[in-house]
Amino acid sequence: MKTCPKFTFGVGDRFAHGAHAQLQAFIDAKELGVDICPTWNKSNREHEIIGSEPQTTRDAADKAVADLGWEGEYLLDADHINLSTVDRFVAPCNFFTLDVADDIGEAAAPEDIEAFINKHPELIGSVSIEGIDAPLEISRELVEKTANQFLKATQKAKAIYDHIVAAKGGTDDFVTEVSMDETDNPQVPAEMLIILAAIADQRIPIQTIAPKFTGRFNKGVDYVGDVAQFEQEFNDDLAVLAHAVKAYGLPETLKLSVHSGSDKFSIYEPIKKAIARTGAGLHIKTAGTNWLEEVIGLATAGGDALDLAKEIYAKALEKKEALCEPYATVIDIDHSQLPSAEEVNSWTSQQYVSALTHDQSNPGYNANVRQLLHVGFKIAAQMGDRYLNALKANEAVISKCVTGNLLDRHMKPLFA
Repeated sequence: MKTCPKFTFGVGDRFAHGAHAQLQAFIDAKELGVDICPTWNKSNREHEIIGSEPQTTRDAADKAVADLGWEGEYLLDADHINLSTVDRFVAPCNFFTLDVADDIGEAAAPEDIEAFINKHPELIGSVSIEGIDAPLEISRELVEKTANQFLKATQKAKAIYDHIVAAKGGTDDFVTEVSMDETDNPQVPAEMLIILAAIADQRIPIQTIAPKFTGRFNKGVDYVGDVAQFEQEFNDDLAVLAHAVKAYGLPETLKLSVHSGSDKFSIYEPIKKAIARTGAGLHIKTAGTNWLEEVIGLATAGGDALDLAKEIYAKALEKKEALCEPYATVIDIDHSQLPSAEEVNSWTSQQYVSALTHDQSNPGYNANVRQLLHVGFKIAAQMGDRYLNALKANEAVISKCVTGNLLDRHMKPLFA
């Protein structure tokens, strides 16, 4: 089993042109005394939309590492894969996010549920967890209900994991994550403990798990919800993970994963406090930030680059229903607050940058514009070389935006 570093940070690179600027943020963080492992992630859906292959992400990461002399570890995440999509990721990737959200709620065989309950009498009754004030009171009915909801999903995760092991010829060179965040309801501590027991029974050596937290994790904008409640859930989950490692022999490197959708600034302080207090690790994903910073960089550059950014917005606005539909559960756009294409065409560089940059103190900031463009990368993909050539022509200003955003808005608040 490949050992996962303590702090791993997921960065997306939609068009495989941002790896150098992204890696520079990790280099700058290391100079500040913060050791974070870059983890490039790109989902099958994103590859399908853009028409790219996972190997292009690997090639971009490898080149950035070689060019910038990065000597630390780095990972490539097959993001949100399942049994039908995993094969194209096997060769280039060494981190696999097993997404079983669609299988949650599908009942396992009754005999499997009965066997699970009989194997784990320790789950029934009053269960004390160090770090949680009151013991968890777990009934047999709750164990049965949770097994009914999640056991089949862990079996599906095992099938994906076994497929990867067979394809790679062993377990030595990849990290495994199980994702259960894209569901309707957050998992309470008792459910999380039962889920981890089931994963351990499947002999999946997970090193990171992405649970569902209370609140909205919309694409590209801040957390929407009760920050105090999130903090309680995050701390409880850390305690449950530490308990499960000892009780069920899961890897000692097991840590929480927060699939942020980018820019959940208001929960960074509670996360930072929790990992400092407990010494726990963290995996966090900020995938779409890079693409938005590319557009911000184009707008900042002005001239033809600004015109291209305006064209991207106009076409995204025109096709907003089709662009938003695949992401309907993770965006909340007030369409009445989207400016017209004509209005955006009249904007100065600064007006465009102000609208798109995630600075809630700026009166020009527009979260609706930001969310639309976050899911609008298909428009740039359809531009083909026009967009890629613009990235190359404006590389210096775009790189400054990408590096500064990751370092100043994400890494420093979380880790420094």
